Amino acid sequence: MRILLVEDDHMIGEAMQRALKKEAYAVDWVQDGQMAIDSLSIQDYGFILLDLGLPKKDGLSVLRHVRENAFSTPVIIVTARDAVDERISGLDYGADDYIIKPFAMSELLARIRAVVRRKSGHAQSVLSNGKIALDTRTRTASFEDATAVLSAKEYSLLHILLLNQGKIFPRPALEDHLYGWNEEVESNAVEYLIHAIRKKLGKESILNIRGVGWMVSKEN
Repeated sequence: MRILLVEDDHMIGEAMQRALKKEAYAVDWVQDGQMAIDSLSIQDYGFILLDLGLPKKDGLSVLRHVRENAFSTPVIIVTARDAVDERISGLDYGADDYIIKPFAMSELLARIRAVVRRKSGHAQSVLSNGKIALDTRTRTASFEDATAVLSAKEYSLLHILLLNQGKIFPRPALEDHLYGWNEEVESNAVEYLIHAIRKKLGKESILNIRGVGWMVSKEN
């Protein structure tokens, strides 16, 4: 999943970007509100992590822009502002959650997973199409008689497919979800990941639509 990180504090932004990439999220990091709005105009994101005290345009202005332009992208506000009125304003403007600095990165990651589950209509931590099951806490996947722990990138790819059951993803679309700005992408990176998942779970776990892309079947 590709995340837009909007944070003007360099040390915090760098630490968050590093931790998110370790979890195989693709991260585009910007440091002011106008850059965030500009980024949203040219790139689709699966998630936004948004500070409030930003240069040029504050976080609430960015959030208002997101919702007024009908972006349904999940947003978690990440800020040092802990006043109740600030939290209420953020949630009323359309944020999906709110976390106060300083925070444990493990908590933020859990909140991201929880918001993604709610948005996709899954109450539990296991995503499934009735054939493949993926535990979002442990990165454990199962298909037929096979069970395996996936690498971070393998997990990220299968997670995207399971959130979009029945949708065919061509290679450029998967690359767009899996890699952020300035990340070097080898020409066969997606094929390599799919091969690795199939090797662990079985050839029929991910379907290839020849000449078009890849998908997992939709739950009946």
